[in-house]
Amino acid sequence: MPALVAARGPGAGTVAGTVEGEQMSIRQRRAVATAVLATSVTVLSACGSGSTASNGASADTFKGKPTGTLNAWAFDNADDVGKARLDYAKGQLGGLDIKLDQTAFDAQKFTTRIASGNVPDVVQMNSQFVATYAAQGLITPVDQCLSTHSVTATDHWYPQVVDDVKYDGKIWAVPQFYQPPAIILNKRVMDAAGVTAADIDTSKPEALIAAAKKMTKASGGNPTTMGFNPVPTGQPGLWLLAFGGKLIGDQGKPALDDPKNAQALTFLKQLVDAQGGWAKIKSFTDSFDVFGDKNQFVKDQVGAEVDAQWYVNVLTPYVKQVDISAVPLKDSSGQPVTAASGTAFVIPAGAKNPAAACAWMLDLTSDAGWMAAGAARAATLKAKPGAINTGLFTGSPSADKSIRSTYVKPSGNAGFDQTINTYYSILPTGKSFGSSPAGQQIQTEITNAIASALLGEKSPADALKAAQDASMQAYTKVVK
Repeated sequence: MPALVAARGPGAGTVAGTVEGEQMSIRQRRAVATAVLATSVTVLSACGSGSTASNGASADTFKGKPTGTLNAWAFDNADDVGKARLDYAKGQLGGLDIKLDQTAFDAQKFTTRIASGNVPDVVQMNSQFVATYAAQGLITPVDQCLSTHSVTATDHWYPQVVDDVKYDGKIWAVPQFYQPPAIILNKRVMDAAGVTAADIDTSKPEALIAAAKKMTKASGGNPTTMGFNPVPTGQPGLWLLAFGGKLIGDQGKPALDDPKNAQALTFLKQLVDAQGGWAKIKSFTDSFDVFGDKNQFVKDQVGAEVDAQWYVNVLTPYVKQVDISAVPLKDSSGQPVTAASGTAFVIPAGAKNPAAACAWMLDLTSDAGWMAAGAARAATLKAKPGAINTGLFTGSPSADKSIRSTYVKPSGNAGFDQTINTYYSILPTGKSFGSSPAGQQIQTEITNAIASALLGEKSPADALKAAQDASMQAYTKVVK
């Protein structure tokens, strides 16, 4: 499936540039979630009850000039944008000795390292993990870090991005960015079927299903063009938000059995059934050359598709081979809606150099750090004649505005320009999925529920009930 991942992707502007999300199988997601919960609970027992260690941070913890050695982990595969930010932060911190462990984040390894006392000073992780570790005292809240450096979270970052890393009234991580999903339109396929951009309206489910059906083509009973690809298991919470549902309720409790979630799953089931059924669609979309010369827009294998902003970067080399534009997803009232998610920086409990960790991760996410990244990306694109600068989506409104005004110029291709503008326009409309001590388990269970409902193995309501029960078991293991 095309990876609907607001967390990472080519050109995402992240420190780590690898892709995750849809490419992780349901079985792998379940294994990750189990590792997070089982290993974390073990570590919690070893450390004692509650979050005493993490709640002990004071303003003095983060004062003073950063010195000594900073150990940072999970900064794998940095691209030009990531390297520019790393260089900028290093330059700001003078004699600080920065040592990077450039392996990918691993939940079991993280909790094992904390239990053994081999604790890094900064870790980059998916924001969905943050509340799990916060509830168990395995990371340090960063409120005092921010105030020491005169950073007001909701001024520097979009509020929905901050909400992803808040739990129990505290901020537990420094957000890195967010890249909102929208719908990329393949105008060749749409024109051939007599479908317009106005027909791709998620606030009008019946009309959208009819438009998808008109664009769908098959050969021998198997799809050759999918009219509308909702990428339902790529970022499942997105569809719940669009229908007014939710993943997480008060105090971080799972809310997968919300009645509006069942409406979302019922719609998705109707949508995929109108295009050949989930089994055939999944097989078809798994064959897409998502990052290659024969991607689904070049080959006209989709009429419209939900994608995070970074996928526009993937399509830019094929500007002469595709004909695209974009529209936002809309909620039931017709208002644009998108979702915040991504990676964040945390300071583990027991970190030996929290003052340096605080200063370093704030430099990485400062406007100046992002402008250095913007300059690096512009230089990279300058070496590629005809390349299109789609901007960097940072999680910070001021940085986004500065990068856009400085580097994002008319490309000469009206469709790409309109697509880029659409993604910028929906940044303020993003909603947080919320944060929960069972956040990763919730993501795993809702993905399982959607797959089960789409395959017809369970009704939407029954699939959601099973997901809710499993998520609550995970929640109660952490919150006692």
